[in-house]
Amino acid sequence: MASWRRWLPVPRSLLGRMLLLTLLVVLLAQALSSFIWVSQLRASQMEGLLTSARSLAQSMAASVSYFRSLPIGYRPLVLDQLRNMGGTRFFVSLNDKPLQMQVLPPTPRKRAVLEAVEATLRERLGSGLDISLQFVSPEDLRIFNSGLKLDELPRSWAHYALSLEPLNPPVLVTQIRIAEGEWLYLASLLPEPYVGLEQQGLPAQQLWFIILTSSFLLLFIGILVHWQSRPLKRLARAAREMSLGSEVEPLAEAGGSEVVEVSRAFNAMRERIGRYLNERSQLFSAISHDLRTPITRLRLRVELLDDEVLQAKFGRDLDELEMLVKGALQCVKDTDIHENIEPVDLNHLLHGVVEPYLGNGRVTLAGSALAPYPGKPLALKRCIGNLVDNALKYGERAHLQIEDDGQAFVLHVDDEGPGVPEQRLEQVFEPHFRLAGQQQGYGLGLGIARNIAHSHGGELSLRNLREGGLRVTLSLPR
Repeated sequence: MASWRRWLPVPRSLLGRMLLLTLLVVLLAQALSSFIWVSQLRASQMEGLLTSARSLAQSMAASVSYFRSLPIGYRPLVLDQLRNMGGTRFFVSLNDKPLQMQVLPPTPRKRAVLEAVEATLRERLGSGLDISLQFVSPEDLRIFNSGLKLDELPRSWAHYALSLEPLNPPVLVTQIRIAEGEWLYLASLLPEPYVGLEQQGLPAQQLWFIILTSSFLLLFIGILVHWQSRPLKRLARAAREMSLGSEVEPLAEAGGSEVVEVSRAFNAMRERIGRYLNERSQLFSAISHDLRTPITRLRLRVELLDDEVLQAKFGRDLDELEMLVKGALQCVKDTDIHENIEPVDLNHLLHGVVEPYLGNGRVTLAGSALAPYPGKPLALKRCIGNLVDNALKYGERAHLQIEDDGQAFVLHVDDEGPGVPEQRLEQVFEPHFRLAGQQQGYGLGLGIARNIAHSHGGELSLRNLREGGLRVTLSLPR
């Protein structure tokens, strides 16, 4: 399968694939029908050619019989009358020997004509007939014993019977011995439409018919597929916008029955996801609010304790509980999906993030974005800000490098720290996980950054650099 894909690139779009498949089917069907049609046409042409050749041979046999019946002295007189009269079917002459001429290369049709003419002549004139049959080009044709060419004769003698300008077809030369030292010379053309004697390819009319029918069929198939694929494009656009957190209107249930069913399922899924997100936000807000109140009351009661050791233990437990609540609130806030999608000037955003650090040389920025990116500006700023903060916190310096093209916007953030153990590269994205326990923070920065990247259809990955330090790569598809 991979081999034919290498020789025949398959389009990625539904329209391109349908057009390619239709074109292949049309070409195959037209090739098969044209082959059958041409085979039948050639068979009928061959049958007509042989019929015409036998009819011509019967006329030759009649002429031979006529000249045989004439007294020897009258034969030259009759030939003179035929030449002066012109317009006869054959050019006839009497020679004392068969003329030698350059014969045209044999073809299946030439052989079939020569065999049919010879068989008819021998049937009419006798099987012991001395006969010479050959096809000769008009330029190589010789007429009399002296070897005169066709162009050297008066036009009234032979041109009417042996030339058909501008086709210049081959001439059938028949030489029959009618007496000792006397050969009757008959030169003629085959009747229309068999003068060419060559198998022709597909006629121009058939080629134009194939081209026109294929073009119209591809045009109509293209219009049909484009019309049917518009609901799928709307579905893809709505799914992409919903994955970014935008408010998506219900899809119009239009198109074929299968597309209508998919649109209906997508609308139902959109409603369920919307309800789930709203309920999740409300539930989390309620839980956070309800937890803050008892924590505050407990702090007040701890202050009233007389035992300082017990008071310190309760204080540490309350601090840990408050840190968990604040971390959860920050996680919900920083990954909030209700921000509107708008074109974001990534160059301006990046300069805003690194500007506070440019004076001390701890942050460098190389490259630039080629075009605005449709996304959530505050979420992207939080994402990139978290990456820069992490690099400065654990690696002292942050080196930002931008790679942008028509496919994706890629941002590399390199630091000069110790890196991350290979077995922990995925674990650092988990909430509240920190490699250095003494560092301040909730351990949510990288997890929040990856969630924001995922909400934009992108990805966040980590890689230890060979020369030391950690590279964090943010990739956002365009």
